[in-house]
Amino acid sequence: MNEIVLTARHAMGQKVTAQALVAKDGFSARYDLNRLEGVFSRPSHKLVGQSYVGRILVLDTAKGGVASAWMLHEMQARHMAPLGIVFNTVNTILAQGAALGGISMLAGFDVDVTEAIEHGSIVEIDPASKTLKVLRAGFAADSHGASGNLAQPQHGEAETSPVRMVPTRY
Repeated sequence: MNEIVLTARHAMGQKVTAQALVAKDGFSARYDLNRLEGVFSRPSHKLVGQSYVGRILVLDTAKGGVASAWMLHEMQARHMAPLGIVFNTVNTILAQGAALGGISMLAGFDVDVTEAIEHGSIVEIDPASKTLKVLRAGFAADSHGASGNLAQPQHGEAETSPVRMVPTRY
Protein backbone atom coordinates (compact mmCIF):
# COMPACT_ATOMS: atom_id res chain seq x y z
CA MET A 1 0.00 0.00 0.00
CA ASN A 2 1.22 3.47 -0.84
CA GLU A 3 1.23 5.73 2.20
CA ILE A 4 -1.80 8.00 2.20
CA VAL A 5 -1.40 11.40 3.85
CA LEU A 6 -4.04 14.07 3.32
CA THR A 7 -3.78 17.70 4.39
CA ALA A 8 -6.77 19.63 5.70
CA ARG A 9 -7.42 23.36 5.65
CA HIS A 10 -9.12 23.35 9.07
CA ALA A 11 -8.05 21.47 12.19
CA MET A 12 -8.39 21.43 15.97
CA GLY A 13 -7.79 19.13 18.89
CA GLN A 14 -5.27 16.50 19.87
CA LYS A 15 -3.49 13.90 17.78
CA VAL A 16 -5.58 10.71 17.84
CA THR A 17 -5.36 7.27 16.24
CA ALA A 18 -8.28 4.87 15.80
CA GLN A 19 -10.32 2.83 13.37
CA ALA A 20 -12.20 4.92 10.79
CA LEU A 21 -15.90 4.69 10.02
CA VAL A 22 -16.19 6.03 6.47
CA ALA A 23 -19.33 6.92 4.54
CA LYS A 24 -20.41 9.38 1.87
CA ASP A 25 -23.10 10.71 4.21
CA GLY A 26 -23.68 13.66 6.52
CA PHE A 27 -23.46 13.87 10.29
CA SER A 28 -25.95 15.20 12.80
CA ALA A 29 -25.31 14.51 16.47
CA ARG A 30 -29.02 15.07 17.07
CA TYR A 31 -30.69 13.02 14.33
CA ASP A 32 -28.19 10.34 13.24
CA LEU A 33 -27.12 8.88 16.58
CA ASN A 34 -28.44 6.94 19.52
CA ARG A 35 -26.28 8.78 22.03
CA LEU A 36 -27.16 6.38 24.88
CA GLU A 37 -26.09 3.22 23.03
CA GLY A 38 -23.26 4.82 21.01
CA VAL A 39 -24.45 3.76 17.55
CA PHE A 40 -25.67 5.36 14.35
CA SER A 41 -29.43 4.95 14.53
CA ARG A 42 -31.08 6.83 11.66
CA PRO A 43 -32.29 4.00 9.37
CA SER A 44 -31.24 5.77 6.17
CA HIS A 45 -27.69 6.57 7.40
CA LYS A 46 -24.99 4.54 5.68
CA LEU A 47 -23.42 3.65 9.05
CA VAL A 48 -26.65 2.58 10.78
CA GLY A 49 -26.05 0.09 13.59
CA GLN A 50 -22.31 0.76 13.84
CA SER A 51 -20.68 2.04 17.02
CA TYR A 52 -19.00 5.41 16.73
CA VAL A 53 -17.54 5.36 20.27
CA GLY A 54 -13.76 5.70 20.22
CA ARG A 55 -13.67 5.74 16.42
CA ILE A 56 -12.75 8.41 13.90
CA LEU A 57 -15.69 9.37 11.71
CA VAL A 58 -14.86 10.21 8.09
CA LEU A 59 -17.96 11.76 6.54
CA ASP A 60 -19.01 14.13 3.80
CA THR A 61 -20.53 17.06 5.67
CA ALA A 62 -21.83 18.33 8.98
CA LYS A 63 -25.59 18.81 9.41
CA GLY A 64 -27.68 20.29 12.11
CA GLY A 65 -27.95 23.31 14.30
CA VAL A 66 -27.08 24.57 17.74
CA ALA A 67 -28.02 21.33 19.51
CA SER A 68 -24.89 19.71 18.03
CA ALA A 69 -22.59 21.68 20.32
CA TRP A 70 -24.09 20.63 23.62
CA MET A 71 -24.78 17.08 22.37
CA LEU A 72 -21.12 16.47 21.50
CA HIS A 73 -20.12 17.85 24.91
CA GLU A 74 -22.68 15.63 26.66
CA MET A 75 -21.52 12.56 24.69
CA GLN A 76 -17.91 13.21 25.69
CA ALA A 77 -18.90 13.65 29.36
CA ARG A 78 -20.50 10.17 29.27
CA HIS A 79 -17.55 8.60 27.37
CA MET A 80 -19.85 7.90 24.40
CA ALA A 81 -18.23 10.15 21.80
CA PRO A 82 -16.21 9.59 18.65
CA LEU A 83 -12.49 10.15 19.11
CA GLY A 84 -12.29 12.37 16.05
CA ILE A 85 -14.36 13.64 13.13
CA VAL A 86 -13.12 14.27 9.59
CA PHE A 87 -15.29 16.09 7.02
CA ASN A 88 -15.09 17.25 3.46
CA THR A 89 -17.04 20.32 4.61
CA VAL A 90 -18.03 21.47 8.08
CA ASN A 91 -20.24 24.22 9.47
CA THR A 92 -19.23 26.57 12.27
CA ILE A 93 -21.79 25.13 14.68
CA LEU A 94 -20.39 21.60 14.48
CA ALA A 95 -16.84 22.98 14.74
CA GLN A 96 -17.89 24.76 17.95
CA GLY A 97 -19.46 21.53 19.21
CA ALA A 98 -16.29 19.54 18.54
CA ALA A 99 -14.27 22.18 20.38
CA LEU A 100 -16.69 22.20 23.34
CA GLY A 101 -16.70 18.39 23.42
CA GLY A 102 -12.92 18.09 23.11
CA ILE A 103 -13.27 16.05 19.90
CA SER A 104 -10.43 16.33 17.39
CA MET A 105 -11.51 17.44 13.94
CA LEU A 106 -10.14 17.95 10.43
CA ALA A 107 -12.05 19.42 7.48
CA GLY A 108 -11.53 20.76 3.98
CA PHE A 109 -9.35 18.61 1.72
CA ASP A 110 -8.34 18.85 -1.94
CA VAL A 111 -9.86 15.38 -2.51
CA ASP A 112 -13.07 13.72 -1.38
CA VAL A 113 -11.89 12.23 1.91
CA THR A 114 -14.75 9.69 1.91
CA GLU A 115 -13.37 8.23 -1.32
CA ALA A 116 -9.68 8.45 -0.37
CA ILE A 117 -9.97 6.53 2.93
CA GLU A 118 -11.23 2.95 3.12
CA HIS A 119 -13.84 2.04 5.73
CA GLY A 120 -12.19 0.23 8.64
CA SER A 121 -8.73 1.73 8.12
CA ILE A 122 -6.61 2.66 11.11
CA VAL A 123 -5.95 6.38 10.75
CA GLU A 124 -4.12 9.08 12.63
CA ILE A 125 -5.36 12.64 12.61
CA ASP A 126 -2.87 15.26 13.69
CA PRO A 127 -4.45 18.71 13.99
CA ALA A 128 -1.08 20.36 14.69
CA SER A 129 0.13 19.43 11.20
CA LYS A 130 -3.42 19.34 9.73
CA THR A 131 -2.84 15.81 8.43
CA LEU A 132 -4.74 12.57 8.19
CA LYS A 133 -2.48 9.55 7.76
CA VAL A 134 -3.60 6.00 6.93
CA LEU A 135 -1.59 3.64 9.12
CA ARG A 136 -3.34 0.44 8.00
CA ALA A 137 -5.81 0.10 5.14
CA GLY A 138 -9.29 -1.16 5.86
CA PHE A 139 -11.63 -2.69 3.34
CA ALA A 140 -13.23 -1.10 0.30
CA ALA A 141 -16.68 0.39 0.70
CA ASP A 142 -19.65 -1.07 -1.11
CA SER A 143 -22.17 0.98 -3.07
CA HIS A 144 -23.84 2.11 0.17
CA GLY A 145 -20.69 3.80 1.46
CA ALA A 146 -19.78 1.35 4.23
CA SER A 147 -18.95 -2.30 3.85
CA GLY A 148 -19.24 -5.02 6.43
CA ASN A 149 -19.66 -4.58 10.11
CA LEU A 150 -16.65 -3.52 12.09
CA ALA A 151 -16.01 -5.50 15.21
CA GLN A 152 -18.48 -4.18 17.74
CA PRO A 153 -17.88 -4.42 21.46
CA GLN A 154 -20.71 -6.20 23.25
CA HIS A 155 -22.54 -4.29 25.95
CA GLY A 156 -20.18 -3.95 28.91
CA GLU A 157 -17.08 -5.02 26.96
CA ALA A 158 -14.12 -2.72 26.54
CA GLU A 159 -13.47 -1.14 23.15
CA THR A 160 -10.85 -3.20 21.33
CA SER A 161 -9.77 -0.91 18.49
CA PRO A 162 -6.39 0.73 19.00
CA VAL A 163 -6.76 4.22 20.38
CA ARG A 164 -3.94 6.52 21.31
CA MET A 165 -4.26 10.13 22.43
CA VAL A 166 -1.21 12.35 22.31
CA PRO A 167 -1.50 15.92 23.68
CA THR A 168 -0.59 18.61 21.18
CA ARG A 169 0.60 22.07 22.20
CA TYR A 170 -0.28 25.15 20.17
